[in-house]
Order: sequence, then structure tokens, then C-alpha cells
Amino acid sequence: MISLDSLGYLVFVAVLLPVWYRTAPARRWLVLLAASGVFFLSLDPFGLAVLLLAALAVWWAAPRAAASRLVGAAGILAALAPLLLIKYLGFGPGQLYQPLGIGYYTLLLVSYLVDTARGGRPVNYARLVCYAGCFLSITQGPFTRCADLMAQLQTPTRWDSHRAWRGAMRMAWGYFKKLAVADRAGVVVNAAFANPVAFDRSQLLFAAVLYSFQLYADFSGYTDIVLGTAELLGLNLPENFRQPFLSASVHELWSRWHISLGRWLRDYVYIPLGGNRKGVARRDLNLVLTFLVSGIWHGAGATYLIWGGVHGLIQAGENHLPRPRRRLARLGGIVVTFCIFVVTFTLFRATSLSNAADYFGGILRQPGSRVFANYWELGLTSRLDLLLLLAGVGALIAVDLLHEAGAHLRDWVLGLPTPARWAVYQGSIFAFLLMGSFLSGGGFLYARY
Repeated sequence: MISLDSLGYLVFVAVLLPVWYRTAPARRWLVLLAASGVFFLSLDPFGLAVLLLAALAVWWAAPRAAASRLVGAAGILAALAPLLLIKYLGFGPGQLYQPLGIGYYTLLLVSYLVDTARGGRPVNYARLVCYAGCFLSITQGPFTRCADLMAQLQTPTRWDSHRAWRGAMRMAWGYFKKLAVADRAGVVVNAAFANPVAFDRSQLLFAAVLYSFQLYADFSGYTDIVLGTAELLGLNLPENFRQPFLSASVHELWSRWHISLGRWLRDYVYIPLGGNRKGVARRDLNLVLTFLVSGIWHGAGATYLIWGGVHGLIQAGENHLPRPRRRLARLGGIVVTFCIFVVTFTLFRATSLSNAADYFGGILRQPGSRVFANYWELGLTSRLDLLLLLAGVGALIAVDLLHEAGAHLRDWVLGLPTPARWAVYQGSIFAFLLMGSFLSGGGFLYARY
């Protein structure tokens, strides 16, 4: 297996790099296609077959969609068919089975078909598979445009040591987020959500807040790994996160969280619905509908639909409020927005409406303050385990604050004298080995969306 959280992925990248740079730029898309095929086959052969069939239908329909709305509609249906049939209706090799990356490549195929119908240049079938099945974004994004990726693959790039170090550091930070923050937090979160009635209010609140950091560390950690890999290859993929917990409104949050999905929803759902061109009431309705689509995309359960609807309604309400201009007002907005994130994503994490009701009911009805005293009840093995978890979350917050202030940490490290730079590397490796949780093996949270 070559999952991103395995040593196999590092070997995979190490083998890919010399092949990549020894191949002429005009043929690198073939290298990417082959690498993506190996990556996909190692994880999900059936999922690859589904992708190939959906891409074939979209490839045929795309150049004909501009001339026939019926063909365009059939192409979009073909792109979404795997999502509808397997994720929502349960067709496939198992009731709980879902092909790898199905939520991502279906939307990529839709974007290619729509862009082509709008006048974009069609590509051959192999290039379309290369785009939709690219190993860098197949499991969790970021969403790209076919034309953008193909143009980069044609651009001559040479090995650049400075860029390679930047990419390697970004990958390392991604692995730290995943193994030192997300996986350790996941132990607490899983315990609390599995049986909310067994925990007191303080423990449930702690786990709810931790889930927000777990999800952020897990998802943005994955993004750092793939964007760092892309830097090693001389490619630029879209950013997906920009310090989201420093947002002063839910609208701002969605310009900082899963940014590429937000852009996809804007371009292919919100604007086609009319965007903000048909009056205030229609704009607000379009926002709500767009986030209902986002909720449905995330999952078929009622929790996802309510989660999406709530985010849409809050943003529609924010459109009628003044924006905070003073620093104190913005700070209050950041606190309120983070609380909204925690509450709504607690619903997102719940396995059902009854699980969510038990969880919120426990926060309201089950008094107590055992969260730090009885750490073992939440699955932590020692006080050191708890301290390492809190230290990891603290490091995540500190780096985001530095980035928000305009600090470029990778450039700063690379600008240090050689002895100081290697001291930073060695200290970082020590911290990673001390703080990492290496036996969880839970995979990435968004890998099957």
C-alpha cells in the first residue's frame, strides 16, 4: 500500500523524483499517469475501474456538450453516477465500501465537462484520467482545473534544491500535524463519540474542541504533504487552508477552510443558480442551497444535510450584518466563529442524529470536571500523553498565528547559517519522534469522502 501516512509513500516519491526529472516535460503527464495508476492500484483496484468508466463517459460527452444540452446533462449524470449509486444507494462490493476518492474525482469530471462546454479545450482520454486520478489530489483534493494542471505539466522545470527543501519541510510539517496532533486527538474524540453518556460535561466539551483541531490537523496535514510533494515535482497546486480558526465570520471561514471546494461550489453551483445577480433574497437562498449541496456531497446522513444548511443560513444572516472593523470586535468575531465551528462540526462528526442528541444532551445534563483528572477514561495512557497532545495543539496554533502575522517560516529556516539550520532540523526530528503517535493506523479522515 502507498497511502500518504505510510513509509511506502516516501519510497514511492523517492522513486518517482529521478524518473520525473529525467523525462522530457512534454511526456511528464505520462509519468504522472503511470504513478497515479500505481498509487490507485495499491489502494483500491475497484475504485480505479469506477474512475476509468466514469472518465470514459465524460470524455465522450465533453466535446459534444456545447452543442447538446441533453448530452451535457447525460455527461454530468455519468460523472456523478458513481457518487449516487455507490455512496448514496449502496451499490458495490460491500454495503460499507466506498471507492477511494469518489467524492473528488466525480466533481473534477464535472468541472472538466462544464469547462469544455463553456469553450475550454478538450483533452484525450488518457490526459483526462491523468487529471481526474492524479495521486496528489485523488483522496482529499485540492480541486484543480484540468487546463491548469495540463499547462503545468508542459512547462519545463528543473531540479531546484531550494524548492526541494521547501517541499520537504512542508511535507514534514504535514506529517507532524497528522501523527502528533490528529491521531492522538482522535483517541479522545473516538472514545467520547462512541458513548457520550459515559462522560461528564468537561470531557465532552474537551473532545468536541479536540475534534475541530483533529479534523484541521488531519485535513491540512494531508494537504501539506501533497503540496510539499508537488513542490518537489515543480508543480503548484491550489492552497486549501489559510489559518481558518482566525476567521471572524462563517463567510470568512469558508474562504480559509477547504478553499478549493469552496471555489468549486461557487463556480459550479452558486453562480449557475444566479449568484448574487438576482437580488438579496435570491442571493441568500442561493447560499443556503449551495451549502445544502456541500452537506449532501459530504454524506447521505441527515447530520450532513443539517450541517450544510446551518452554515448556509448563518452566512445568509451575516450578509445583513456590519463587518467588524475594530480589533476588539474582530477578536470577538473569531471567538464566536470558532464556537460555531465546534458546535456544527460536532454534529458533522456524530454518527447519527441520536448520537448527536446524546452528545449535546450530555454537555447540558452531565455535570463534572474529570477531563484532566481522569485522562485514562478518554483513552490517554498517561499525563505525558495528555501533555503531548496539548503541546501539539499549541504548536499548531502558534504556527498559524505566525503565518497570519506574515512570517514565512520555511524561508526563515532556509536563510539560517548551515549549523543553525541543521540544529533546527535535528530539534524538529526529536520533537516529531517524541510527540508522534505512530501506531494508530487510522488513515486520513477525508480519504473516503
